[in-house]
Amino acid sequence: MRRLVVQQWVTVDNIAAEEDGGLSFVSGEPFSDASDPAFKANLMGFIDSVDTMVLGAATYAMSKDYWPHAREQGEYGEKLNALTKVVASSTLDEAPWGDFPAAAVTRDPVATLRELKEQDGKDIWLWGSLSLMHTLLDAGVVDEVRLLVCPVTRGRGTRVFTGSHDLTVLEATAFDNGLAILRYEVRTS
Repeated sequence: MRRLVVQQWVTVDNIAAEEDGGLSFVSGEPFSDASDPAFKANLMGFIDSVDTMVLGAATYAMSKDYWPHAREQGEYGEKLNALTKVVASSTLDEAPWGDFPAAAVTRDPVATLRELKEQDGKDIWLWGSLSLMHTLLDAGVVDEVRLLVCPVTRGRGTRVFTGSHDLTVLEATAFDNGLAILRYEVRTS
């Protein structure tokens, strides 16, 4: 059975989006020549472990005009663009992705994810999309939370977790660029 892995960039104090919705705290240049090689290898290993990316409508809107044309992202961008994509939206009828195959649109992400998890393939990646993440966590569909922790605090903003969830540490890895990746399994009752 495939797993649903949520990935979020966060601050040390659990902020995933600043008060204005921004992500100015994201650091580490994971895809440039200045990248920490171990951090870049970890991200490349992760993207090789998935074949489907799920996005909420807002994350899709922020990504669709950049990523399909992001040649400066190199091999990572190529792999990201090649993933099968699903967009959760109550208003979109279609979700084009540049010259790549369009994303499928679902109005019922919980049912869609349960169905996708039963299919053969690699793991499924929920990219950002905090509201969708909360919905899927509450529905018991998320298997793993992967936090890319930036060495800053913000004090205020949107927190990753808003409810109670029991997690088990799978891995904690620190990198020379100051970032840490924390992986947690979501325990279900």
